[in-house]
Amino acid sequence: MIEDRTEDAEAARDESSSRAVAVCADPVRAGLRGRCPRCGQGALFDGFLKVRPACTACGLDYSTIQTGDGPASFIMQIAGFLVGFSALFVEIKFHPPMWVHLVVWLPLVVVLSLALMRPGRGLMIALQYRNQR
Repeated sequence: MIEDRTEDAEAARDESSSRAVAVCADPVRAGLRGRCPRCGQGALFDGFLKVRPACTACGLDYSTIQTGDGPASFIMQIAGFLVGFSALFVEIKFHPPMWVHLVVWLPLVVVLSLALMRPGRGLMIALQYRNQR
């Protein structure tokens, strides 16, 4: 469960020297962009997929986030569907040799999986935050 410490947010609002905590209107959009689901400002990731310990803007604690393998399984299903049916369509329509399939579809599935992994994990974190507030 994501700890959303309201007393920390209230204390941050009261202190003039501290950063004010803004509430993000759409945590899902912030998660897809790799931003904090609460404020929409701080970075969510430290590296490619490693989640930061806390938000640098509002202080939301990310240490309790547990997405598991959810994003990876969804990404595999999406990429597999797109590439599988595209390869099937190309095979039925054009009948290319097998090496063309290997040259086209294997790199495409790798690129598609890597491109969708970070937004997918951000989305899962944002949905977890939105549904557990």
